[in-house]
Amino acid sequence: MQENTFRVRFWGVRGSLPVSGEQFLRYGGNTPCIEVRCGSEVLIFDAGSGLREAGVALTLEGISAFDLFFTHSHYDHIIGLPYFKPIYNCSTAVRFWSGHLYGRMSTKRMIGEFMRPPWFPVDSDICQASMDTVDFRPGEELAPRKGVTIRTMSLNHPGGCVGYRVDWGGRAVALIYDTEHEAGILDPALLEFIAGADLMVYDCTYLESEMPTYRGYGHSTGMHGAKLAQAAGVRRLAMFHHDPSRTDLELAAMEQDVQAFFDGAFAARDRQIIEL
Repeated sequence: MQENTFRVRFWGVRGSLPVSGEQFLRYGGNTPCIEVRCGSEVLIFDAGSGLREAGVALTLEGISAFDLFFTHSHYDHIIGLPYFKPIYNCSTAVRFWSGHLYGRMSTKRMIGEFMRPPWFPVDSDICQASMDTVDFRPGEELAPRKGVTIRTMSLNHPGGCVGYRVDWGGRAVALIYDTEHEAGILDPALLEFIAGADLMVYDCTYLESEMPTYRGYGHSTGMHGAKLAQAAGVRRLAMFHHDPSRTDLELAAMEQDVQAFFDGAFAARDRQIIEL
């Protein structure tokens, strides 16, 4: 890995629950998991079903230390953690971060609550890796590794959710999901948060025509993400958290519609790599 490499890899881009079948081959069916490389440092955002494949790849690569950040703890964002191979390796060090439940539940307790019987055959005590946890208040600035700065903010989602902006080496990626926008309004705080980012990963679960039906569900649209990106000077927009029923053909049509408004937009795919 080159020292100046800033890379984003999508291991899971689907929302709500994993899907499979011939209609989902192009964009993939794993739920949220994003790997961000800042030189030799490895950051992972969310532990959806894509985390299993990420763990296999990281193990083969010989990565033994990284940080994993939760946006929130709905099923689709945590289901992969018990199947994450590195946590069972005594030579691995993993640090877990969360802020969406700040003041209500610690990161350590959150992990212990869902990784235990009867939801899983064993509890987290079986893990052999060095596992540390960090709780933070949304809005805080984090410094997980030398030279890496991560800003955080609260997003509009039932139960709470955290958006992250990773700045490293003069470049930036903003992760804005799961979140719901107010119709016709570009949130000034969000515009400031994403301003000038090289890449924004944004919640595109619904189409504009579907929003009235799903108001209050905590999700947004690719078109609203494009408007935010354009207004904030974001270079590229990765549409993310695809609806589980959205087929490859439907996602391609959505991608084309949004690109007509903002040509830096694309629909993220499982295993896709973006170099910043």
